[in-house]
Amino acid sequence: MDSGLDRSRFTVTKLSQYAGRGLLFAPLLFLAIFYFFPLITIFGVSLFPDGQLNLESFVDVATTEYYWRTFWFTTFQAALSTFLTLLFVIPSAYVFTRYKFPGKSLMLSLSTLAFVLPTVVVAVAFRALIGRTGLLNTGLMNLLHLAEPPLQLERTLLLILIVHVFYNYAVALRIITGFWVNQSPRMEEAARILGASGWKVWWYVRLPILRPALLAATILVFIFTFTSFGVVLILGGTQFATLEVEIYRQTANFGNLPIAAALSLIQICIMLAMMIVYTRQQRRTALDLQSAQYVARSPRRGLEKLLVAGNILIMLVLLFTPLLALIISSLRSGDQWTFQFYSGLSVNTRASILFTAPTEAIKNSFLFAIITTLISMVLGVLTAYLLEQRQWRFTRWLDPLFMLPLATSAVTLGFGFIIALDEPPLNLRTSAALIPIAHTLVAMPFVIRSVLPALSGIPPSTREAAAVLGASNRQILRYVDLPLISRGLIVGATFAFTASMGEFGASLFVARPDTPTMPLVIYRLLGQPGAANYGQALAMSVLLMLVCAVSFILIERIRKAGVGEF
Repeated sequence: MDSGLDRSRFTVTKLSQYAGRGLLFAPLLFLAIFYFFPLITIFGVSLFPDGQLNLESFVDVATTEYYWRTFWFTTFQAALSTFLTLLFVIPSAYVFTRYKFPGKSLMLSLSTLAFVLPTVVVAVAFRALIGRTGLLNTGLMNLLHLAEPPLQLERTLLLILIVHVFYNYAVALRIITGFWVNQSPRMEEAARILGASGWKVWWYVRLPILRPALLAATILVFIFTFTSFGVVLILGGTQFATLEVEIYRQTANFGNLPIAAALSLIQICIMLAMMIVYTRQQRRTALDLQSAQYVARSPRRGLEKLLVAGNILIMLVLLFTPLLALIISSLRSGDQWTFQFYSGLSVNTRASILFTAPTEAIKNSFLFAIITTLISMVLGVLTAYLLEQRQWRFTRWLDPLFMLPLATSAVTLGFGFIIALDEPPLNLRTSAALIPIAHTLVAMPFVIRSVLPALSGIPPSTREAAAVLGASNRQILRYVDLPLISRGLIVGATFAFTASMGEFGASLFVARPDTPTMPLVIYRLLGQPGAANYGQALAMSVLLMLVCAVSFILIERIRKAGVGEF
């Protein structure tokens, strides 16, 4: 066997037959044009507003108490959200790792539904459950004969924290559980023999063992909550402003581009540092949920059964009652059951060229999602092959770069587009093409994380054996690589489709009035007075939730342990 036949030669050569060796760098070109170029433009607007170096916007941010409070609140709510998420998740991860119980796999799978739901849908679901006119308040008012809603949670930090826990619960649970089930229980057994018990086992054995997974989960949840936009914008009100919301306000409401650019750059630098740490830390974790069967056992004592039952109850209340409330509220008008909110989605109530019937948004969302999926799949697979080139030292630094759009403010991306892509040859500011481009930046990291583990798991000997038997590089790609990474491809495509359907922040900037998406229509309807508009927002949210749920079910049916990673 020729010693020159190694993984590097196969992966590079087989692709170079189609469009040359430079094809692997096409994703870098896409990232350079539609990610780094807008960011550099933001940098120019912030530092060189008049063609000369001007740090006035940074000085304003650094010396204005309001922006310091904004940064402090952003960090505080993200840290508190992360802490509360882990507080709920660690006991759940212990239950899913150590015990067998009916419906365990189903519960673990359904918990992921919360993560794939768009933030707009999640916000509307919680308003339907515990808002002033939500099901819970309405029921308590009728039951206790109250004149005012007893739960005053709208426009409060508590509601934001609850929704953040809901949204990130599944991510942390997957990471921690997937790592924990692979750890041998012998260390705990040895500690107990030496006299350790109770909190000492947790403090000196379990938590140190889980440190890599805990750190990875902490960083990822913090990133998601630090850049949270839809949840804070819809549920927080004007008294709560994160960096993400403030960037949007400074751009859309005040037209203060230098301040918005300065805030964007600060956020990007923080997220880049955290993403570098996360991608390095993530390589030390493993996701193999099937191995839990070798560790788990049925609960025996009463305390163990109570722990399992309590965990299931918390998951049901936290993860599923808001979604059930959303469905029920969309079918209720006053005291009657009705489908009028759904039928009203087909009516153009304003008859204006600036407003289309809500059903048009469904068509737009599906079209943009299909285009996004196709682009994301091509670029994501090429990126996975590029990152697999172990002999190229610089590729280890590319991994966090390709993940950076996922951690970058969607508002920042949209803001960068409108100020950077407004001159030839990239005069796309008024083009509908900006929507799938923006969605691709958000969706492509999901494809990479789904395909890369499967691609890296192909033994070099498999390709070498195919070559010895006379297979060409094209045949190796078709008959060896593609079948082995097919599950990862389908999972990545489904994630990309779902991410595009629910994307809100960037679309709020770049979508034209005549091409709204489903999340934008929901947001617009929520901003209009009247029960009919609110009911249609609920109905549209249910439809969007169903689309995401179907995609999620497909992911779970195809996904196998070790394929794809958060």
